[in-house]
Amino acid sequence: MNKGFAVGLKKIIIFPVSILTILISINTVFAQNTNNANTNTNTNTNNLYKPIPLNSSSEIADTLKATDIPTGQGGFARDYTVKLNKGDNLAIDLSSENFDTIITLLGPDGSTVAENDDGPDGTSNSLLFTRITETGNYIVRVRSFGETGVGNFKLKVTKLQAVK
Repeated sequence: MNKGFAVGLKKIIIFPVSILTILISINTVFAQNTNNANTNTNTNTNNLYKPIPLNSSSEIADTLKATDIPTGQGGFARDYTVKLNKGDNLAIDLSSENFDTIITLLGPDGSTVAENDDGPDGTSNSLLFTRITETGNYIVRVRSFGETGVGNFKLKVTKLQAVK
């Protein structure tokens, strides 16, 4: 290869590579600053998600609103937290005259433990039975099916006892 051509090729390659390296460095610094700003923001906004505490055996009347958690399917969800123990037998009853209900029980790791759309009575109310396999804080998620909306509901969480 011609020595002059090789030197010229080096200059042609080195300049774009140098510019590319500088741009990547600037972008990395910008991304780090953005992440630090987001971390500070997240520290302040983590207070937005606060599941409502429930007793392990309680009944509540509440309202699902358009300001609750968007489901991504046009509906909304409201979360409740409950402490459960391994071996607990649980019944969760959700009813509403305003929307088609779905009840979901999320485990301590966020995975879905059980879910029910329509109960056995043929209505759009939800009834869920499950046995807990791990002690921890669980999320009971109340949501509307699809875009069926918002409104009043009743939620009853009951630890079932063995018949003596």
